[in-house]
Amino acid sequence: MNNLNISQPDPDWDYYEIWQSLHTIKNKIDAGIKATVHLVWIPCRRRKIFANNEELKLRCIQIFQSVANDNKWVIKAMEVAPDHVHLLVEYDPHHSISQVVKAFKGRSSRYLRQEFPELMRLPSLWTHSDMFDTTGKVSTQKVLEYINDPHHG
Repeated sequence: MNNLNISQPDPDWDYYEIWQSLHTIKNKIDAGIKATVHLVWIPCRRRKIFANNEELKLRCIQIFQSVANDNKWVIKAMEVAPDHVHLLVEYDPHHSISQVVKAFKGRSSRYLRQEFPELMRLPSLWTHSDMFDTTGKVSTQKVLEYINDPHHG
């Protein structure tokens, strides 16, 4: 799957230190290093589409799980609130954060709008924006506690 080919350069080469850094990153990727990101996005017009609709909420969770499984990602925490979604996702660095978001939002929008025709009244299911934060600044445990805290009503 990884087609990055980095051959050993001459140590006197000006960019040898950069090559060593890239080689170290490549080895970490090959070793299965995972990144963790906290994602948040909202339905179009911040509609409370999941309020009083447990079937829609459960189907959305199933779709998110299938996206994660298909990509070999791990959803460490998830909250589908009435008017927004939180996901804490562990993913491989072969994917960019934008690819991760697109996978979740794209498949869920397509399937949910097909299965729940009332969602077709919205111009799109999700807004074009989203928020993400890697868990380097704040520990993964703190993000887990935040997502699992029943602070949304």
